[in-house]
Amino acid sequence: MNPSTFAYERAETLDDAIALLAEHGDSAKLLAGGHSLLPIMKLRLAEPELLIDIGRISELQGIRDDGAEIAIGALTTHQAIADDPMLRERVPLLADTASRVGDRQVRNRGTIGGALAHADAAADYPAAILALEASIVAKGPQGERRIPAGEFFLDFLTTALQPDEILTEVRIAAPPQGHGWSYQKLANQASGYALVGVGVLVVLDNGVCSDIRIGITGAAPVAWRARAVESALRGRTLDANAVNSAAAAAIDGVELLDDLHGSAEYRRRVTQGLTRRAILQAAERAAGTQ
Repeated sequence: MNPSTFAYERAETLDDAIALLAEHGDSAKLLAGGHSLLPIMKLRLAEPELLIDIGRISELQGIRDDGAEIAIGALTTHQAIADDPMLRERVPLLADTASRVGDRQVRNRGTIGGALAHADAAADYPAAILALEASIVAKGPQGERRIPAGEFFLDFLTTALQPDEILTEVRIAAPPQGHGWSYQKLANQASGYALVGVGVLVVLDNGVCSDIRIGITGAAPVAWRARAVESALRGRTLDANAVNSAAAAAIDGVELLDDLHGSAEYRRRVTQGLTRRAILQAAERAAGTQ
């Protein structure tokens, strides 16, 4: 199926893009890599009257160390994130997650900003973004603001971004040296999307879990933090028995998807299993045994 007719404008600067959004309102959509927007336009699930191409705005590109934080421009591709030496060393959870997105073509064209703003329920990034407690930076006519990752994903294809705002960058405070991490994913074999994806970050202090953060994507309409599991494991040794018991709470309070890709019961079992696996691998990495 072909998309409905639309007009096209290329924004040369961020301010140009913000002005175009303010002028055209809900009838306009931003175009970056296009791998989130164009498929739903072809299905007529989105029918914008205007596409605003932001793909060449240089201020939205690149990865830099700002001291206390690492800043990742919204137009940075998945492959660039996966390959970046600084991210691979300091934020390996994000780099590894990026390497699992889609296929080679998607990774070389799709952008982190587009993926996060689209907020597909089966996207990979939300698990890592939540576990890393990242901040999403947005800019609009009223200025710039930071949105904590835990407040960004609201519902299926719905975020805290306002219609006149543009996601400009992702900011992450690098976890402490020696932390452990893992991203475990059951992928849809046709699309590469996550039926379930679990991102975990673990910090150990003399073998005891001093911090653990768990983000889960794919299993529900919106990604979430498995806070009950985190609470159960902080201050404990992450042995198999403790982890197996705590991981059962990964789906507490969550209404799981039930569709042609997998029943709610199937997603429950997969979510709990991948949560166990991710925690144990992250703990092994933090202990230096993997």
